[in-house]
Amino acid sequence: MPRPLWSGTISFGLVAIPIKLYNGVSKKSVAFNQLDDRTMSRIRLKKVSGDTGEDVPEEHIVKGYEISKGRYVVVDPDELEPFIPAATRSIDLQEFVDLAQIDPVYFDSQYIVAPDKTPKPYLLLARAMEAAGKVALGRFVMRGKQYLAALRAVDGTLLLNTMVFADEVVPMGAIDELSLLADVQVSDKEVLMAEALVDSLAADFEPAKYRDEYREQVLDLIERKAAGEQFEAPAAASATPAVVDLMAALEASVKAAKQARARHPAGGPEMAPVVPVAAPEATGRKRVRKSA
Repeated sequence: MPRPLWSGTISFGLVAIPIKLYNGVSKKSVAFNQLDDRTMSRIRLKKVSGDTGEDVPEEHIVKGYEISKGRYVVVDPDELEPFIPAATRSIDLQEFVDLAQIDPVYFDSQYIVAPDKTPKPYLLLARAMEAAGKVALGRFVMRGKQYLAALRAVDGTLLLNTMVFADEVVPMGAIDELSLLADVQVSDKEVLMAEALVDSLAADFEPAKYRDEYREQVLDLIERKAAGEQFEAPAAASATPAVVDLMAALEASVKAAKQARARHPAGGPEMAPVVPVAAPEATGRKRVRKSA
């Protein structure tokens, strides 16, 4: 059973609602350890001097902020103490806004908010927010760090997303390549064909349809190697002939998408590949050695 990461209250006005926070996402990945292939022992990282390569004792390690190449300002933990936000155990709601006004780029980690001890005020807040169609913005402190958060109601349940601050979002104007778009000309026919491609791939969002195929394949590889099984890696996909004409690429993509939909009319559109303008070269087959 999941354990709460944080407990406290949701506070707004004179109202305080006891709650607990649980992780809303459980990320899955395949983690590898670095090993010495002679002994199969773990490789350990050591703290060494960048100048001499010698081990640095813990008592000689300090915090430093680089202000220019090779120049650091050393800051003592006691000097940072006054700036550490107080752990108040309260999510202080400051205002309610429309969800549509928040660009998804501002959302960070997600948490499930559960009632603690008294569920009635929790349910009242969730239903009131759903009826109003509003999202609450507030601040709270967790693990010594202050967060901006968005509290929203979904089917009578409260969800909380930590948010990045405005100065942490990379402005689109900082990407030089985007300035090239101003000089690009597209015809009405090209736009209509692109719209047809979008329409041919339109479907309802079903999260379960999308899986981490890389992770599944790697875990299968590990399982087979652990069992001492000998096998061949799957053949690489055949290279698709390069298409240099944009309209031809769009037309071919629409055709492929329609054929995929015809083959799977009940399950939504198959993820038909869009014909690329330039395709990479195909790679050969690789034989995986039998595990020792």
